[in-house]
Amino acid sequence: MTDDPLYKANYMEGLNAFQNARVRAFWQDAIGLLRGKPAELLSFEDIKERLRLREESYKGLQDVPLERIIGSVGRYRDFTSNFLPKNPKMQERWSRVYAAANSAEGWPPIELYKVDDVYFVRDGNHRVSVARQMGFKTLQAHVTELPTPIDLEPGMSSQELDAAEAYGQFLSETRLAQTRPHHQSIKLSEPSRYIDLLGHVNLHWRAHELQGGAPWTIEQAATDWYDNVYRPAVTLIRKYGVLNHFPNRTEGDLYLWLVEHLSEVKTHMGDEATVRSFSDALIDLLKEKHKPIPEDLRHEKDDSVILTRADVQAAMERYRREREAEEYEAGNGYR
Repeated sequence: MTDDPLYKANYMEGLNAFQNARVRAFWQDAIGLLRGKPAELLSFEDIKERLRLREESYKGLQDVPLERIIGSVGRYRDFTSNFLPKNPKMQERWSRVYAAANSAEGWPPIELYKVDDVYFVRDGNHRVSVARQMGFKTLQAHVTELPTPIDLEPGMSSQELDAAEAYGQFLSETRLAQTRPHHQSIKLSEPSRYIDLLGHVNLHWRAHELQGGAPWTIEQAATDWYDNVYRPAVTLIRKYGVLNHFPNRTEGDLYLWLVEHLSEVKTHMGDEATVRSFSDALIDLLKEKHKPIPEDLRHEKDDSVILTRADVQAAMERYRREREAEEYEAGNGYR
């Protein structure tokens, strides 16, 4: 340790700050366990694998908000979710970093990975931890971005992360992020329901072929489904503010409800249901939930694709069989 008395004083202050931070980390961990929500950082490698992140590009030196740093490359278990130190063996190094913050040299920039609009520490975990305890708002960082269309936010629950992973799988299968790079994010409350969306895309693809259309790729089918099925439904949902009546649901949830409702109606009514549309389904939804029905909605004219539940299930089953066949071939290493 240097003989500089100011540095020594700051180091001793850092020891006390570390102990205080450790106590707070203990209580944050305890509360997290009681709530069933672990109070630790996210693993960059886990997120990278979940979202199938491959491309990287260096974005230069930037001032990064500390509150947007939510994970670490290798030290995510050593800190709580707001970078309180958990490991008592970190005391000396943490205190030295604390002392260096008040020295003439200060700190060098940290290194971060950026995914969507959040960050993961590549180098500089202790500096981030100390900076947060000292009340800093930003730190200078060399930023490398891994682009993704998936929305990430600090404090996401396990279910929200599972949904992000499932949505990433959906985008990987359909390549919608490439064919419609500015598409509206499709969020669902239940991660398992993204397989239903894939079933809708596959059914749309199959219906096009049965009607004698030119052969499509999955990308073309997904693009046409988004343009002519999903987006018109969401446009109606937004036009009449339907989501305001269902604060715990998403536009994607309501889309699935509309399709399933039309499927059930057609199953029970047969050909008489062909006149039913998304606007009719919205009216039924609002009526069922005892919500006011806008007068303009009663006169809305929209063209909707009517699907039966059996058709959707058949398309989903076809998709699963194709996936199983692909996985079988990959696992057996076909030459």
